[in-house]
Amino acid sequence: MLRTVTPSPLKNAVRVPQLLTSFGRKNCRERQPMSTSASQDEMKHFGELAPSWWDFWGPQRILHKMNLKRMDFIQKTLQKEYQAGSGTYVPGFNHQAFLPKQVSTAIEQELEQDIRGQLHSQKLQVLDVGCGGGILAECLARLPFVANVKGIDLTPECIEIAQSHASKDPILNGKLSYEVQALEEVEGVYDLVTCLEMLEHVDHPGEILRHAWKKLKVGGILMVSTINRDPVSWFTTIFMAEQVLKLVPRGTHHASKYINSEEIIEWFQDECKGQHQILNCKGVMYVPLNGWIEHDHSGVGNYFMAIKKTA
Repeated sequence: MLRTVTPSPLKNAVRVPQLLTSFGRKNCRERQPMSTSASQDEMKHFGELAPSWWDFWGPQRILHKMNLKRMDFIQKTLQKEYQAGSGTYVPGFNHQAFLPKQVSTAIEQELEQDIRGQLHSQKLQVLDVGCGGGILAECLARLPFVANVKGIDLTPECIEIAQSHASKDPILNGKLSYEVQALEEVEGVYDLVTCLEMLEHVDHPGEILRHAWKKLKVGGILMVSTINRDPVSWFTTIFMAEQVLKLVPRGTHHASKYINSEEIIEWFQDECKGQHQILNCKGVMYVPLNGWIEHDHSGVGNYFMAIKKTA
């Protein structure tokens, strides 16, 4: 049975998105097949933005700034998945409270160095879904613990820009590839799948999550970044960013497509019960002059989420 979604406080300005067809509680086999594609209007909009994708002061400048925070979140999440090796001393008590600061700091540095070394010894396979012009994919491909990144998008103009920009950096040769491809058509499985700033632009976000989950290895991590459906989100992303400050082109966001963080958590509880673990969920907010800041109120505005496939 489909669950009831509480109407948004913005009434007609921000209507509840039609997620129930893809976020329902029925078994996957009972559903009618749905596409993971975006609407023609969305693809046309981003196709027109493609030429300015790598202009740091152009229409995507907020995304460029946000990418720094996205990379921090990804790396911190991955590091937390590793524990110090047997050769590293790990105190069995709160060393920060009972040891001198200098000693405590030295312990923290040794632990961090050990964990970073373990992470850097990995060679992860990464899939970036809805890669656009490649802002995230390029950064991921440069990480020492990433073997290769595949970026997919349905907008040919964006893929062309991504390929052109990547070709200028020989370091990326053999580590980064792009393709105009639907998610359900991707073959193989990956250690890390990213769906950042794209769920709010598709018609059936539940199908994106379902197919992204299928592309994950057991033990792999899905990274999600999108926007809550609330008054704060409408005010910051549409009214201020698009209409007042004109930081983002009009029509980039549609509040009716925003997805609350709890809806994604509930989706995983329904669809992947006993097979997943929410590793982290953080709110992020853009503050003029300060850039993007991370906070603990993941139910307001933009948010990052990391989900591990445990079985």
